[in-house]
Amino acid sequence: MRIATDFDYSSYFKPRVPERRAPFEFYPTPPSAIRALLSVERFEGDVWEPACGNGAISRELVSAGYDVIATDITDWGYGYPGYDFLTLEKPFARNIVTNPPYGWGLADRFVEKALAFTAETGGRVAMLLNIASLCHPKRHDDFVRQPPSVIYALDECVCFPLGDPARATAHTNKHRYAWLIWDHAHKGDSVIRWLSTAPFQ
Repeated sequence: MRIATDFDYSSYFKPRVPERRAPFEFYPTPPSAIRALLSVERFEGDVWEPACGNGAISRELVSAGYDVIATDITDWGYGYPGYDFLTLEKPFARNIVTNPPYGWGLADRFVEKALAFTAETGGRVAMLLNIASLCHPKRHDDFVRQPPSVIYALDECVCFPLGDPARATAHTNKHRYAWLIWDHAHKGDSVIRWLSTAPFQ
C-alpha cells in the first residue's frame, strides 16, 4: 500500500465555487441509500470503500456482513486516511462501492479507476452518482463502450454538504441520484430499475 500523505490535495480541490462545494467534496451518503442498494444487490467477496468519509457506506456494509476496507484521501474520523484512490496502483479488495467526489471531473476518474481495478479482481463496482451524469456528451462514448449493468434510480436521496442539512442550498436539493452497477460479465444494454429509499429510512 502506498500512503499519499505527501499528496498535493490542492491540485484536485481548487476553490471554483467555494460557497456551493463542501471541502474535499464531502457529501455523506444517507444510510437509507446504501440499505436500499443492499436490499437488491449482493457482492461476492470483500468490498473497498475508497472515499469512505465518516463511514456512512462502510458501516452499512459491515452491518450487512461484508469485510470492508475503508480509505479516504483525508481524515473524517473513519477508516484509513491518507490514501489517494486515483494514484494507487493495486486494488485493496475485490469489489468497490462508493459515493465518489463529483467536482472537477473526479467522479469520472473514480469510475475509470474502479473499472480498471475490478477488471483485475473480477469484482463489481457500485457508484452513487448524480443521475444527470448519464446525460453528458463527454461521457456518451464511455457509457456506450462500457455501460453499467444496472441503473437504480433513487426516489429520495439528498447528500448534504458535510452531512449537515443546514448547509444545503437550492442547488443541493435539486440533485437526484442513482446507483450505477458495473459487472464485467454483463453483456448488452443497461437495465434501469426504480428503487425507493423510504422503507430504509
